[in-house]
Amino acid sequence: MNLANKLTISRIVMTIIILLILLIPFEEFGFSVPTFYVMGKVLVDIRYLVAGFLFVIACVTDYLDGTVARKEKMTSDFGATLDAIADKILVNGVLIILAYQGFISIIIPVIIVLRDICVDALRVLAAKNKVIIKASKWGKIKTVFMMCGVSLLLFYNLPFEIWGIYIADLFVFVATILSVISAILYFIHVKDKLKFD
Repeated sequence: MNLANKLTISRIVMTIIILLILLIPFEEFGFSVPTFYVMGKVLVDIRYLVAGFLFVIACVTDYLDGTVARKEKMTSDFGATLDAIADKILVNGVLIILAYQGFISIIIPVIIVLRDICVDALRVLAAKNKVIIKASKWGKIKTVFMMCGVSLLLFYNLPFEIWGIYIADLFVFVATILSVISAILYFIHVKDKLKFD
């Protein structure tokens, strides 16, 4: 297994750990989860800081595995598919949990997941017609905004939360809008090249 795929698999493992940290009801098992106030204003649960730290590392591996794969010419259908799965598990999984726990609106993960389903369906249809759909620049910008926004959410939007500036929410909102735009652009880009039976 090449280095790019190892990085992708490490991202999947980190994602599972993040999801477990955020979902396990530690208090019900008799474990007290440390919390503390930042500047007397923001109550912080240590689980979210640990999950945020792992999320940032996972985001870095997302960047590194693509860079390594292109530099070493290790690109393959398996590696690309594994990378896409890892990205969706990471971002969508954390978004669903954050919505469930009330950090963001449930509409956000619904839009993101529906967008991913539509784009993946287009890619499958394109592959069937021997058309390659590359990631658009809007999709990449969306990913950067989403990863920054989710990271900030996991870190309680600090330090901006202290001043009442909702940067995390803004980043996630912009990423959601860009998700819709990039899905529309994917469709416009490939609609004339595909055969719809």
